[in-house]
This record gives sequence, structure tokens and C-alpha cells, in this order.
Amino acid sequence: MEWLFAQFPSYQKQGKQAYKADLSNTHLLMDHLGQPQTGFRSIHIAGTNGKGSSSHMLASILQEAGYKTGLYTSPHLVDFRERIRVDGKMISEESVMEFFKLHRPFFEANQLSFFEMTVGLAFDYFYKQKVDIAVVEVGLGGRLDSTNVLTPMVSAITNISLDHTDILGDSLAAIANEKAGIIKEGVPVVVGEEDPCLIEQFEEIAKQHSALSILPNRTEELHPMDLKGIYQRKNQQLVRAVVTQLVKQGFDIPKRAIGQGLARVSANTGLQGRWQQLSTNPRVICDTAHNPEGIKTVMEQLRDLDFEDLHMVIGMVSDKDIDAVLSALPKEAVYYFVSPAIKRAVAAESLQLQARAHQLAGTTAKSVEHGYLQAMTKAKANDVIFVGGSSFVVAEVLAAELN
Repeated sequence: MEWLFAQFPSYQKQGKQAYKADLSNTHLLMDHLGQPQTGFRSIHIAGTNGKGSSSHMLASILQEAGYKTGLYTSPHLVDFRERIRVDGKMISEESVMEFFKLHRPFFEANQLSFFEMTVGLAFDYFYKQKVDIAVVEVGLGGRLDSTNVLTPMVSAITNISLDHTDILGDSLAAIANEKAGIIKEGVPVVVGEEDPCLIEQFEEIAKQHSALSILPNRTEELHPMDLKGIYQRKNQQLVRAVVTQLVKQGFDIPKRAIGQGLARVSANTGLQGRWQQLSTNPRVICDTAHNPEGIKTVMEQLRDLDFEDLHMVIGMVSDKDIDAVLSALPKEAVYYFVSPAIKRAVAAESLQLQARAHQLAGTTAKSVEHGYLQAMTKAKANDVIFVGGSSFVVAEVLAAELN
């Protein structure tokens, strides 16, 4: 793992300079591995927000229905192996080591990226594990994402908002076009977006590919979920529309499996960081939302909680719309500005200075863990502590909790 992270840049750590807008290396890798992506059925999920949660929901439902289910997501929070699971169990350390020992000369000779190698590992593992189906989350965008060598049974696009604008485009239409790149010839696509103009754009692209475009049923009664974020309601509607398409293609997914799968997402798949409660008295909530739309939704739910004082442990990375995120944060909270331990992170002092323009006041901490401990020390039993602003902040707090 040290070699993997050190030898090649990853978008997770370095941002735009690690992004490869080209699938040629991925196709070369699939040739080298014997086209493993053709050896299992799959579902492919893109979108700005909600694709990770939706992927985990689908995997949980399929597991409850008795299917051996692969799950590929990114980024990981604590352990790299979170990215690749079969029936909820992370890929073994031995499998990771064997794969890289066997193929390292090829990786070095062709200068593959961190993400390309990881996708290769996932697809090779799913094939060797003989999964019945794999749920695959797009890493970034869609059209040029390394996962886009799949031909899935169903595609899904959760929603569109402004994120990664330096790579995907600075308009919703441009970003939607990149996400729509996962639409394949004749493969039905479920579209979770609600903007009429964007829906029309997706429908036109689907039509060009002779693909059926489906909108989720927004009126059906929801199943209870263990995922408590209010944003999960729309994700559930999208997921159930995907399940309907799978059933039409011959999958046996009874209502019982849907209900149990949605009630046991975290237990079945290991999902973390989505409106996750870490403790009570004080109540600690963490969430990986990191763009303006995601933060606005989470803050709406946060304001509905019953508490005396609100403490916010917040850190961000430099390639986000920092002012838009800060403007969505509550002014009445006490802030602990932190900087996650990655190159893309905004310095805590710089974030504090920028936050002042939005009437957000607080102190800085020398690390994420230190800021979290400060909040835990100062918070009273009936206060709320929120940890977020970046998945990297959440990851460091989760790691601290494990230790």
C-alpha cells in the first residue's frame, strides 16, 4: 500500500493533476487482465451527490435477495480495502498484495494511475470471486472515468450539481454531459435529477443510444432505513427504480429483500460517514457532504435537531467552492477550523479567515483530531457536534475513534 500511494498520484490526494481524461490506459489494463469486466454482470452509478449511498443500498438489497454481490466505491475513509467488497466483506490484504506483486511490472511500464490500478484490482477480484453482480460507483464524472469500460445491466445517474468544475465543466449542462457518458447502447438508465432541463438533456442522450430513460417514482411509500440522512429518501427512490429494472431483466428480488436491504445498509455493506452518529451526550454527527448542494441538505437536517449549542468541526480542500459551502453553514455555531492531512487541504488559518466574511467565528486546531477533541471537551451533554466539510475530515475522526 505504501508503494501504491507513493509511486503514483491519486485524485484523492492531489486533485486535478492526477486526473487522466483518457480511457486508453484502462482499456490496455483490461486487455492485460483478460477483460475481467466482461465476466460479471454490473450496475453503474454516476452523479454529483448520493452515488455512494445509492451503491451501498443496492448492494445491500442484492445481498438480502441471495446474490453474491460485488461493491466498488471511492474514496475510502479509513482502510483502502473499503473500496472493494464482496457481500460486505472487504477484499483481503493477501488478495491486494498478490495482485500488485503479479502486475507491478506492467503498472510501472505503462505508468498507470492509482485509480486505474484500483479499478483493475476491483474488476479482477470480482471476476475471480465469481460474483453474481457488481455495483460499481463512478469515481469522477463518467464519460472518461476508468470504471466506464463496463457494459452494465442498468445505469443510474443520481443528480447534478456544481462540483469538480475545474475538470467537468462550469455549468450544470456541461457536468450532466460528462455524467451521461456512462449511458450505453440499449442499456436502461435511471435518472434521479429533478431539473426539467437536465432531465430533457439526459432523455435526448439516452435516445441517441436507444436506451430507455426512467425517472424514479417520487410518490411511493418509503421503506424504513438505517441511513438517517434526509437526502437518503431520494436515493431510495432511485434505487428502487433500478431494482425494478433488474427484476424486468430476470432478477428475483422480493419485497422482503428490498425492505430488509434498506433497513440494514450499514450492517450489510459497512457504509460509514453518511449522517453517522458517533456518540451521544454530546451527540456527534459526521457527514461526508462536501459541495454546496450536499452541505445545504445536511445543514437543513442539522437545524432540525434539538440541542443547546452547536459545535462545528470543519475542514475543506482547495478545489471546492469554499465560499458557497461556508455561506450554507449556520452562523450561530462555535467553529473549530481544521486542515486534513492531504496536499489539497486548505490551511485551518486560511479557512478561518475566509469564514469571517460569512460571520462564522471560531478557533483553529493543529490537526483534525485535535479540533475534534477540543469540541468534545467544550461541548455539554445536550449540545451537538458536527464533523464535516470534507470526506477527509470525517475519515480522520473515524480513524481517531477506532484508535
